[in-house]
Amino acid sequence: MSYTGPERRKSSRIGIHFIVSYRVYEEENNIDISQAKNLGLGGMLLTTNRLFPPGTKLALEIRLPFDPHPLTIIGEVLESNEVIKELIYDTRLLFLAVDAKHKNIMSKTVDYFLKKGES
Repeated sequence: MSYTGPERRKSSRIGIHFIVSYRVYEEENNIDISQAKNLGLGGMLLTTNRLFPPGTKLALEIRLPFDPHPLTIIGEVLESNEVIKELIYDTRLLFLAVDAKHKNIMSKTVDYFLKKGES
């Protein structure tokens, strides 16, 4: 099911899959690896292995092509929906704080793929 309402995002998103490791911010040892379904300067859609309640804070490490080091970002869950019963969930995230260096790397990545027509 896809969203058919008005676009509310402040920045464009690209529909390119990137490797992401994530964990609940307060849980140090519960890291999982997945992939982003889309990415923008303000947030992302992430495939997760569990349902997260809105407001949950996730520590994220995102690997992008324009930096050899993963970007470390804190995201807040806006919504988490079951895709495959008790197995796969689509989790919408809002980035809470991104420093200037990482925002620049994300901006380069989004711009590059938008120009390639891969949004």
